[in-house]
Amino acid sequence: MAEASFDLVVIGAGPGGYVAAIRASQLGMKVAMVEKRTTLGGTCLNVGCIPSKALLQSSHLFEEVGHDLAVHGITVAAPTLDFAQMMKRKGEVVGATTKGVEFLFKKNKITTFQGAGRIDKAGAVSVLGADGAVKDTLAAKNILIASGSEVTPLPGVAIDEKKIVSSTGGLELTEVPKRLVVIGAGIIGLELGSVWRRLGSDVTVVEFLDRIAPGIDDEITKHFQRALAKQGLKFKLGSKVTKAETAASGVKLTVEPAKGGAAETLEADVVLVAIGRRPFVEGLGLDKAGVKLTQRGRIEVDAHFQTSVPGIYAIGDVIDGPMLAHKASEDGVACVETIAGQKGHVNWDLVPSVVYTQPEVAWVGKTEEQLKAAAVAYKIGKYPFTADPRSRANGTTEGFVKVLADKGTDKVLGVHIIGAEAGTMIAEACVAMEFSASAEDIGRICHAHPTVSEAIKEAALAAWDKPIHL
Repeated sequence: MAEASFDLVVIGAGPGGYVAAIRASQLGMKVAMVEKRTTLGGTCLNVGCIPSKALLQSSHLFEEVGHDLAVHGITVAAPTLDFAQMMKRKGEVVGATTKGVEFLFKKNKITTFQGAGRIDKAGAVSVLGADGAVKDTLAAKNILIASGSEVTPLPGVAIDEKKIVSSTGGLELTEVPKRLVVIGAGIIGLELGSVWRRLGSDVTVVEFLDRIAPGIDDEITKHFQRALAKQGLKFKLGSKVTKAETAASGVKLTVEPAKGGAAETLEADVVLVAIGRRPFVEGLGLDKAGVKLTQRGRIEVDAHFQTSVPGIYAIGDVIDGPMLAHKASEDGVACVETIAGQKGHVNWDLVPSVVYTQPEVAWVGKTEEQLKAAAVAYKIGKYPFTADPRSRANGTTEGFVKVLADKGTDKVLGVHIIGAEAGTMIAEACVAMEFSASAEDIGRICHAHPTVSEAIKEAALAAWDKPIHL
């Protein structure tokens, strides 16, 4: 059993924890990382963001070759799917990414302890093996909880990761299911549903709410649902799954209207449960250490990420704010900079979100609905990709850019994009809004031509005064 002392012990090597550990080392701290996986990177790199994006890209190319090349004058035979190679590539992408984090840890002299972290008291962390026995004890001037989140279970639907799968199992299927039912029309459900639909599955998405993608601007959502339906996804909105029965032939789901009514049965080869994630706090010893939780089950922190116990901090999915990898990373940097005596800060109002379907959806700031609820006077500027020359040349004219600006000051309050490169384009809006740009500011910035980013300029011009090319 090892006993060692550190300036900072981080529990959890996901995007929040590993980034915090690296930044802390850069600031001169002696850092230890406690991670229960055998690889670094947490859910995102191992079984979340990275493998899902690998499959989204591969499945998009498969669909493009099969359906979208003829208009360019490219004629090819119908593509065949080498499923094993596609999954192998996904694994290679994950492996290369996690090895990259290992390299960064070595470069920054971060000591890694493999096992589950448990806080015994302020300044003391135990590392537990798979059998629950203590492997190592660590003394720490500061402890940072970055344990992330886990899949939210659905009563009556037991996940076995074979026929009824979580997002983890949904990335590890051994074959393309003929029929897939996705429970939950959030980001994870829509992304993975798109992957398997492109590869040949008949996909039905069941959602409790009467809309898909909660949290997205309503106008964007309506366009988004139409686009996905056009691609072949089927939606049963305002519906709840109350029971699941597995058999050799597949899964039978009992589905009822959310507001009450007659039940129906849906049959599927595979069911994906994607109703959300919850903070992972079990087994961390929070009660014993005196760390308080909020009513929502997240760890309570102050403006500097410190918990109710001095010297114990928390970031990422276990605290308030959006459950996003990049938000966790920014939390981690700000937290350790504060510990080091600097002025770390994260503007949670300007954390961008992206849905990596085709078209992509990306947004930052307020939606129309939020502005209406807050009684803010606002104006709207929109620009469709059908009017953008580069989008026409690319053959990716689905969608539009929407800019919301304050009616009195012209300050940009929200930017919403649905289109082929929305996830990349939203960065411009993040930078502009971080510096309190007006719609006129963005509209007067020279954008390269022809690029899809010109659509942001034109939408901003539309919000300020008038677009040039519409």
